[in-house]
Amino acid sequence: MSEEVVKITVRPNGPLRVEGPIVLKDADGKEWDLTGKPAISLCRCGHSEKRPFCDGSHNRVGFQCTATPAVLT
Repeated sequence: MSEEVVKITVRPNGPLRVEGPIVLKDADGKEWDLTGKPAISLCRCGHSEKRPFCDGSHNRVGFQCTATPAVLT
């Protein structure tokens, strides 16, 4: 029995790319309709007009952030 997993990729200077069986809810528990979307990109820069989704604004504002795995404390 194989389970599907969600894969999240931190894109250098860009969004979080989320792939897999995704359920996305707001703070009130309302769910976005992601029917037909096997992957989404979530904004990290805070400048997107379509938050929580990325609209490419990170390029316009020069967002800089790289991340590499580290031990969580």
